Amino acid sequence: MKHIMEYNAKQLQIIEVGERLFAQKGFAGTSVRDIAQEADVNVSMISYYFGSKEKLIEALFQHRMNESRSRLETLLMDDDLMPIQKINVLIDSVIDRLMGNQCFHNIMMREQLSSERTPVISEHIRNLKIRNMQLMQKLIQEGQDSGAFRKNIDMSLMSTTLYGTINYAIATQDFYKKINDLESMEEEEFQKYLKRKLSQHLKSLFKSSVSNEHHIQN
Repeated sequence: MKHIMEYNAKQLQIIEVGERLFAQKGFAGTSVRDIAQEADVNVSMISYYFGSKEKLIEALFQHRMNESRSRLETLLMDDDLMPIQKINVLIDSVIDRLMGNQCFHNIMMREQLSSERTPVISEHIRNLKIRNMQLMQKLIQEGQDSGAFRKNIDMSLMSTTLYGTINYAIATQDFYKKINDLESMEEEEFQKYLKRKLSQHLKSLFKSSVSNEHHIQN
């Protein structure tokens, strides 16, 4: 297992400022000097802690991955939950994570849509996606083994459905407000509303996609 880095308060502050700037200006458009200025530290401190801008974004991905890993591994080992309940917890967890951190979401989206990809970030994104898919695979496999879920489930499309739906909802939230007459809603209230709608929609979608009908009738 890869060693999990613990970051001190100063390092976390630099990581979070970096995240905000990378989201606004892109990885290429952000300099170490920009981050130092915004974080109110000198450039040599960033070099001392991280070595380079590439290493800093690596630390950012590591930090965000560690946050979600422990939550989801606990979920996998929870014997009190039925397979479909685990899927529901996973759905809410992904919605919370993506909507709760739209800066990180922007970095992921920008990088995947950009023609000038940064190889180091592309690799982190690929690893993150593989890990997310493996987790979903384990949850679905568990349901299949118990007979609750259908056998022929396309794992990569299930993952695409989950992440694609949430990512698209975040990217087009202003349009969603407009077509649903929600423009007068307070931002915080709207975020809660959108989370709830996504949660209901994805749960019913997943339930009908994975459930084994024979199992339900018995």
